[in-house]
Amino acid sequence: MTAADQSGWDGPDPDRLYVITRGRSGPSGPGVFDLVTLIVSLAEPTPTLQPEHAAILRLCRSPLSVAEVSAYLELPTSVVTVLLADLLDDGRIEARSAVPRAELPDRALLEAVIHGLQRL
Repeated sequence: MTAADQSGWDGPDPDRLYVITRGRSGPSGPGVFDLVTLIVSLAEPTPTLQPEHAAILRLCRSPLSVAEVSAYLELPTSVVTVLLADLLDDGRIEARSAVPRAELPDRALLEAVIHGLQRL
């Protein structure tokens, strides 16, 4: 029985996660990623990339959200955002924000439309 089995931890090995992110706990730049940010590959994986970076590039040939990438790779979102920041800095991916909520029209405009319809 390993130490992980005894602690009840069944996720990825914390030491492995530390190595994957090179000890970083978050992206170095401004936070551009949230769970619904869409990621699209702009380049093909090269042999010199980390396996996780290459996997992201292969997965994101079609747009995927950060949450989906995290689920497919079976890695915590915090680790995936570090990897995505690396790829974004290298120009290998594009991050597209989710469509913002539509703003409601001006109340006065709505009232004018309602009054106009009532006069018909």
